[in-house]
Amino acid sequence: FVKFANIEEDTPSYHRRYDFFVSKFSSLCHNSHDDLETQRCLRVAGLKGIQGVVRKTVSDDLQVNIWDETHMEKIIPSLLFNMQGHCGSLTETPDSPQEEANPWSLAENCLRELMGRATFGNVRSVIRPVLKHLDNHELWEPNDFAVHTFKIIMYSIQAQYSYAVIQILMSHLDEKSRMDETERKKKKLRADAKVRTGIVNVLANIVSIAAGESIGPSVLEIFNSLLNHLRHSIDIRTTNETDLIDEKHFQDCVINTLGEFANNLPDFQKIEIMMFIMGKVPLPTDESQEADVLLQKILLKSLLKVGTKYRTVQMCQAFPSAFLQPLLQMSLASDPAVRLVVQQILHTLLDRHNYLPILTKVCVTGPLPDIKIEKCSRQDSMFFKKNGPDMLMHLFESVQLANNTAENFQAIYTTLSLICVEFGTDSDVLIELLRLIFAIQELPAKSTLLSSGQHCAMHILVAGFLYFLGHLTAIPTFCSHVDQVVKNRLESAHQLLPDDSFTFGLFNSLPETIDESVLFSSTVIAEALRSSGHTYDTTRLLTPYIPRRVGQVTVTRSISDLNSISVEVDSVNSSPGIPRRHPEEEITVESLKRMLAESPTAKRQAEDERRLRIIEEFRTAAFEDLVAKAEQQTVDLQNKLNEIFGKVPAAVDISSRPNSPHPNSRDEHRQTPLAPPVCNIKFPSHFIY
Repeated sequence: FVKFANIEEDTPSYHRRYDFFVSKFSSLCHNSHDDLETQRCLRVAGLKGIQGVVRKTVSDDLQVNIWDETHMEKIIPSLLFNMQGHCGSLTETPDSPQEEANPWSLAENCLRELMGRATFGNVRSVIRPVLKHLDNHELWEPNDFAVHTFKIIMYSIQAQYSYAVIQILMSHLDEKSRMDETERKKKKLRADAKVRTGIVNVLANIVSIAAGESIGPSVLEIFNSLLNHLRHSIDIRTTNETDLIDEKHFQDCVINTLGEFANNLPDFQKIEIMMFIMGKVPLPTDESQEADVLLQKILLKSLLKVGTKYRTVQMCQAFPSAFLQPLLQMSLASDPAVRLVVQQILHTLLDRHNYLPILTKVCVTGPLPDIKIEKCSRQDSMFFKKNGPDMLMHLFESVQLANNTAENFQAIYTTLSLICVEFGTDSDVLIELLRLIFAIQELPAKSTLLSSGQHCAMHILVAGFLYFLGHLTAIPTFCSHVDQVVKNRLESAHQLLPDDSFTFGLFNSLPETIDESVLFSSTVIAEALRSSGHTYDTTRLLTPYIPRRVGQVTVTRSISDLNSISVEVDSVNSSPGIPRRHPEEEITVESLKRMLAESPTAKRQAEDERRLRIIEEFRTAAFEDLVAKAEQQTVDLQNKLNEIFGKVPAAVDISSRPNSPHPNSRDEHRQTPLAPPVCNIKFPSHFIY
């Protein structure tokens, strides 16, 4: 029959039927003769016969349809039966084994040849018998043979059809989940959890082969299905008495599969996947149930797994607004484990230079690892100006949560350090970080709701960050001040320094009195920055950090924001008939010489003094005094409006013009009444001083 199958025919014969041969060869493949050599020869003969049938019929669909379900349910189990038990010797590469003397190697070659000839419409006909065989023989646990089989299939099938295998496997996983619903009363949940774990593990092993061909909606469809299985697993875990270990193992396998799939996607699709997962996470509420908290934790772990495969280039691309805002909301969740995962996600996406491993532990003594800071790009600077205040505000709120653990404080320290490394060359970012740190230092004195250990942890966080920042900026005065405070704490307040117990001071008790010598001074650090020669706006550092509370709607600004506001009120050019007012300062050659000779430092100091004087005046002066001063410098609004609108020509009806295309003939000799002058309109008193 093999010789007959290898004969090439010019014209096909439509009357031949191969049902008998398929049945006979399949039965030979299952031969169980007592003599092992006879058994081997008969099985090899059956496999060669099946191979001949495939070669004779697979190339011409007008002959016998070998892809028919009846034939495939005999051929595929015969091949798998001979491959079974020898999965350790099967190859996992696209190359077929050269030796065909053994039944398992011949069966593998036949399966490879069959899959290589399969078209898109025939893929399901081959995969379904494979899944049925694995189910009937309980080969999902352990799943070594299943992994080997599907690797052979994925390497042999045409690349453009590989994603169809993934979809069929996902459908089979859906069926297993639906079986759980009907078989819960039969106490089969333990086995079913292992079966689902085995299927997902197969996906994790083969998904890298198919991910390159999965583009467009198929990616989100697969991720959506996997996330639904995570939710289903959580529902089973929280509403039924099941084996928690099996369900936990299943969830870990799903998370690992998500990461393996994302690893083979382009970066822009990884961002879309992270946004998609973030959209599935239930946002924290005051009445979050245990199931919601568990779902938050597992979905965020999935997001973290995808994030580890993403390489950040620009912050604005890694943190689109639709992704960053809900992520920051989750950073204030009630469960500390959820908040920890959120901080880990921020670490993964912020860390562009692989400094994360050396920034995971607070240190206040000894040398720090060598860290090189690159200049902050314009795009990153704009990103921080837009989103930085919101990020810092959420960190400030997160520090104050009463159930923070040592890992939470450590993660917040790492986040602040990474922000400093990635944006630190921007002087505005550095000042804002210092303002936040000094606000955290003041919290223990203001808050009475937190424990003594929480207060110690805040002081340790401040000390660790300032020590790191001092050595990063390499400003001698800055470093000496930090070292002196650390020395003072070693003598009289060692509870405010980190130790080797990894408790972050949460079990320490505050000293009875905290002297100013063990606290860091914003004035000293501001002076150190001012004397460093860099353009730091140290006046902002001396103003308190007052964040807007989460959910608070307000239009007020902190006092320091007044420094960054410049308003251009010279709009005279847009008003007709009003001459431009000349500047009060006369510009002459002498004044220009004086400007060139003037020291920039003296000019900057004068400007700083003027700014501080204005800020102090608006902070301390009474409102009536400010109004009176404004009235002295302001011309009456009504008179100014009369002057402006008096120069504007009176309104004319367009229909009364001689050249109007639509003259009003009835009112031709009637004088059109003019509209009242705008200057006669009385403005409400609330709008006028």
